[in-house]
Amino acid sequence: MARNSTKRLGVLVFAVAIVGGFLAACGSTEPRNLLDSIRDGNVVLGVKFDQPGLGLYDPETGGVDGFDADVSTYVVNAIADQLGVDHPKITWRETPSARREAMIENGEVDMIAATYSINAARSKKVDFGGPYLTTYQGLLVREDDDSINTLTDLNKGKKLCSVSGSTSAQNVKAQLPSVQLQEYDTYSACVEGLRRGKVDALTTDEAILAGYNNFWGEQFKLVEMTYPKAACVTSSGKKVLKKAGAPFSTERYGIGLGKGDTASQEAINAALDKMLTPEAGGTSPWTKALQDNLGTSYVDMIATRAERNDSFSYKPDPGNLEFLDSPSTPCPADLQ
Repeated sequence: MARNSTKRLGVLVFAVAIVGGFLAACGSTEPRNLLDSIRDGNVVLGVKFDQPGLGLYDPETGGVDGFDADVSTYVVNAIADQLGVDHPKITWRETPSARREAMIENGEVDMIAATYSINAARSKKVDFGGPYLTTYQGLLVREDDDSINTLTDLNKGKKLCSVSGSTSAQNVKAQLPSVQLQEYDTYSACVEGLRRGKVDALTTDEAILAGYNNFWGEQFKLVEMTYPKAACVTSSGKKVLKKAGAPFSTERYGIGLGKGDTASQEAINAALDKMLTPEAGGTSPWTKALQDNLGTSYVDMIATRAERNDSFSYKPDPGNLEFLDSPSTPCPADLQ
């Protein structure tokens, strides 16, 4: 059963507006230093406020629930332990996707963990700790719908939903020109359309989809998305080859912080390594947080998939950013 879902999401809009407006006046004109803020006993952490399972503001407590929030809390407390100081007071700050780099550069936050994919363009403006989660583009369908089991099943007169302007939906449209694409303003609207049968599937990052599924009491299920055949796609302005069976997209979520703050970056990665380390009983704090927020079924799925298909990974490798420099495979002339 959903956790008072409709009521809570309704209150959220009003609460986020108040908190966002109040905090907009805060901040300096240069990046903050995470380690200094932890020593001072007060940190400002950027997260999403409207993303079930990842970052969802609770107007009753003033806190934020979700995997991104749990990772942020663990990281700053682990760093505090390492520094030998008390756990700092946390102030949560909503961070819209379009403002993440500016908020770091302007000193409005100490760090941001908000479905913040690490890429080359962003790395020129901010530094990243992590990654702390690797996710892929997927489909969310109704639990009782057995007609969509692969990407190509969308060709059977199915309606696909995504957010207006989303590259996720355009990626699908490019491979399946006959798909009926429905674009809504928000993912929440897409989920509601899926619940009511107005659309047949929703596409975006699997982690985001798993968060909605867990929030709504697993009324849905995830369907893996891979290229049905070799394809030429545009990536960073270049035509590159995607082999049959490759995931549609790979997103590595990181923790953004001020450019050049190497000490804080290293401390974040050390904290993430600790979070990924199994404790007594064999479960790591990272795995437990993932299960609690995105669902045990999601964790089981991505762990099993990584074992059978090396194109997908399960646990991240904090501090390893080699993927930023990995060469892409040029698109052969016969596919162009």
